Amino acid sequence: MGTLSFPAERPYDIACLGRLAVDLYAQQIGCSLESASSFSKYLGGSSANIAFGTARLGLRSAMVSRVGDEQNGRFLLDTLRREGCDVSQVQLDAQRLTGMVLLGIKDQDSFPLLFARENCADMALDADAIREDFLAQCRSLLITGTHLSTPTVLAASRRALDIAGRHRLVRVLDIDYRPVLWGLAAKGDGETRYVGSQKVSEHLQALLGAFELIIGTEEEWTIAGGVEGDLMACLRRVRECTQAVLVVKRGPLGCSIVDGAIPARIDDALTVLGERIEVLNVLGAGDAFASGLLAGLLRGKGFAESARIANACGAIVVSRHGCAPAMPTPAELAHWFSGQRHPRPDQDPQLAHLHRVSVPRAQWPELYVLAYDHRSQFEDLARQAGADASRLPRLKRLLNQVVAGIESEPGCQGRLGVLVDGRPGLGEAALHEATGRGWWLGRPVERPGSRPLRFDGTHSLASQLVHWPREQVVKCLVFYHPDDALALRQEQDEWLQQVWEATRASGHELLLEVIPPQDTLAPGDGGEAALRAIRHFYDIGLKPEWWKLGCMAARHWQALDALVQERDPYCRGAVILGLSQPLEQLIAGFAEARAPIVKGFMVGRSVWAGPSLAWLAGDIDDAAFSAQVAARFRRLIAGWRASRAAVAQAALQEVAA
Repeated sequence: MGTLSFPAERPYDIACLGRLAVDLYAQQIGCSLESASSFSKYLGGSSANIAFGTARLGLRSAMVSRVGDEQNGRFLLDTLRREGCDVSQVQLDAQRLTGMVLLGIKDQDSFPLLFARENCADMALDADAIREDFLAQCRSLLITGTHLSTPTVLAASRRALDIAGRHRLVRVLDIDYRPVLWGLAAKGDGETRYVGSQKVSEHLQALLGAFELIIGTEEEWTIAGGVEGDLMACLRRVRECTQAVLVVKRGPLGCSIVDGAIPARIDDALTVLGERIEVLNVLGAGDAFASGLLAGLLRGKGFAESARIANACGAIVVSRHGCAPAMPTPAELAHWFSGQRHPRPDQDPQLAHLHRVSVPRAQWPELYVLAYDHRSQFEDLARQAGADASRLPRLKRLLNQVVAGIESEPGCQGRLGVLVDGRPGLGEAALHEATGRGWWLGRPVERPGSRPLRFDGTHSLASQLVHWPREQVVKCLVFYHPDDALALRQEQDEWLQQVWEATRASGHELLLEVIPPQDTLAPGDGGEAALRAIRHFYDIGLKPEWWKLGCMAARHWQALDALVQERDPYCRGAVILGLSQPLEQLIAGFAEARAPIVKGFMVGRSVWAGPSLAWLAGDIDDAAFSAQVAARFRRLIAGWRASRAAVAQAALQEVAA
């Protein structure tokens, strides 16, 4: 079997032209769309899913489409950018809204869809705005069938295909037949995958010669070939129109690839078997298949190996909720082919973990976090100062202003963060004010001082997290010693499992703060006790994104680094907490934290306790309070940076020696 001739050494591997819309997925599984009561918002549209999926698999992808100049359009552009997909060729439409689709999962065979795409932005794609100089930098162009269905998008597709032909791009068609989008089904019947139409068949056949690779399901090859009930006759008719490589998706049977003459039977073609797995949701599986196939082919792999990748991508996605967010990463595929995976992808904890941690995430090379998530401590300060507790929300907002004032200083951008509580009448206003500013943002869930662990204001953390913005990191402090009484440890473990499961379901990152109670520690035992506790937490399946620990000796930080590398190399890092220690003592502790796992600090009372008491007592005004807190925070930042410079210098000396 031959290979496709992709141009080499161009900036972009693939440009995807077609639907770019918002998917609203019903969160309730097993009911009709009429009965669904809440939805999750994802990027959607077949071409967009493939642009997203190929970017997630490491290709340099680009999107060519159109969105409304409004909130949904910005959401889609931000989503693609985060995944590494170029969106410079996505047009903005000031008159039309971004398309939307409502999707449901009734059972393994029923997936109701409602397309809300009347005069939507991507169907107004402007052919004249498609740039030849950009497409000339691409190795391939993918178009999906919907963008051949109306005069406006057909003109845009033809212009893109003509440009691609002149510049030797491999042109790919995913037939992606949706009868409702061709006006062949009732508007509420988005689920139907096949309605025969000689007019559509003839229309497609007139265009097939412009492609070098065509992908479709058996139903889609039927509409392309126009011969009801005879797949091979359809493929023979298609072959009369094009010399393209034909890929037939066959569900759990895998796929068959025809390069050249059409065989007598589909099984006589190169056939790569799929795997039977438990299906949750078939929507998006074809887009995942195309993403995997193209990821293989564009990296120079043969059809058989590329098809294996494609089948795996499709199998993973059908076990998940959503389309684009369900797309696998290279790390997931490596696990899939390792021989160590669970037979059911939906029950594979390592696959689920990799899906969370190996996707593109905001990078935090270092963290300078001011912590004022304290609740009881602020209330104590107010009582000590004789101040009304109603002043505390303003105090926390002043702390926000301190962080905002330092943000523009050299070396602080992309490193600052805050820990703020969301308790009404205390930190709620400051939390809302801090959200959306690009800071690292943590929010506590533990009841202050609770041992065994309890949640603050609720018995059900999961019911609360559904209301939290995704950028807010769940911070959970647990007072834990590995030699605590068995009953106490078991109870704490059960509550930590609730935190773990709730954050896995909600998608929030988790920061686990571990403090061995002072009354349980022998002198110098704190670091060892914390390490033993963390080892135990890994043993029971917890893999938080962040660890927060008190100052320890260098040997303990090195041991933590080794433990994390062994148990969860995707861990984001560890940070140092303050425990109200003097600044000089904390800075001395920074120097001990030489291990790469340590990313920074999250300190509170050491910075703001004294100025807060003075402000609450009326001894200083807002400006003096802010100046004092800022000066202390800057001292910590400078101390941290000095400790990192010392670490770097020591490393250089070791290399020289």
